[in-house]
Amino acid sequence: MKMGIVGLPNVGKSTLFNAITSAGAESANYPFCTIEPNVGVVSVPDSRLDYLTVMSQSKKTVHTAMEFYDIAGLVKGASKGEGLGNKFLSHIREVSAIVHVIRCFEDENITHVEGDIDPIRDIEIIQLELILSDLEMMEKRKDRLTRALKGDKSLQAELDLTERILEVLEQEKPARVLSFNEEEVKLLKTLNLLTAKPVLYAANVHENVLDSLDTDPHIQAIKKFAVEEKSEVIVLCSKIESEIAELEPEEKQAFLEDLGIQHSGLDQLIQASYRLLGLVSFLTTGPQESRAWTIKKGTKAAQAAGKIHSDIERGFIRAEVIGFDQLQSFGSMVTAKEKGLLRLEGKEYLVQDGDVIHFRFNV
Repeated sequence: MKMGIVGLPNVGKSTLFNAITSAGAESANYPFCTIEPNVGVVSVPDSRLDYLTVMSQSKKTVHTAMEFYDIAGLVKGASKGEGLGNKFLSHIREVSAIVHVIRCFEDENITHVEGDIDPIRDIEIIQLELILSDLEMMEKRKDRLTRALKGDKSLQAELDLTERILEVLEQEKPARVLSFNEEEVKLLKTLNLLTAKPVLYAANVHENVLDSLDTDPHIQAIKKFAVEEKSEVIVLCSKIESEIAELEPEEKQAFLEDLGIQHSGLDQLIQASYRLLGLVSFLTTGPQESRAWTIKKGTKAAQAAGKIHSDIERGFIRAEVIGFDQLQSFGSMVTAKEKGLLRLEGKEYLVQDGDVIHFRFNV
């Protein structure tokens, strides 16, 4: 899972990146202090996995991980190369989803490149640059496909999709507002469009407004905008996230409770990213290790087995499955087996979030 953190300069991207990854990326009050994307890898917290480690007395615990890319601030004209824009846009094409950080706080000590706080304007600036970049790429693709179609009629479906996407881009709307059938989804993956990537809007607020988010006009405007394009929104304060990053794990929860915050920005970011990308986790456990595996929702048992090793998928016999909550209520796999609670599932079984699975296979 690769998440690209984008936004205008000086909106708090690098501060947030440093806080959630503790990677120490440079953060300064001037545009383009990030040239090459900083990369941080974050373990995805999962209390279920911690429980299984204790239950099985596992020697090792392996959490699933997310990669965050801190991509330099984009400005107007990025699609034409302004502020090294073409280079920055190419970095975004490599990620699975976009975390768009939006400045919703006033601070006279931190310059805003547009002069004042206006979240929707800032979103539209970034979105337009992504649209213009995709538009240029798709226009070239249409010309090439139109020429090639004379000798290869099988390209008609790809040309039809290209024209449909171009129509939306020309209306200054992102490609993700369209619906795609199964064949179009396969074609879409080869295009690597910026505006087809799922977007998570991260509203970066001042700590003083965290207890009045329901009435904050900036937050309400962002949520309304996101609903219209089926995107996710989280609200966080990069300053608080920086303070959390310096605490020991046992101190973090107490700190959040003192502030009246239920989840840290990192927790919100991970949960929203899973929803946005349609991901779930299944778990494996034993004396050697307890591990979380991330898969797409709707993945069949045999394919999930292949996530562990291709041999397990190839030689798949059956999956022994129990939901985590049910396993936890009995306290051990031995007791669950004695009670006959382990289900035997075939290769067509759709793996659910929190399934604890043992795969039987023969190669």
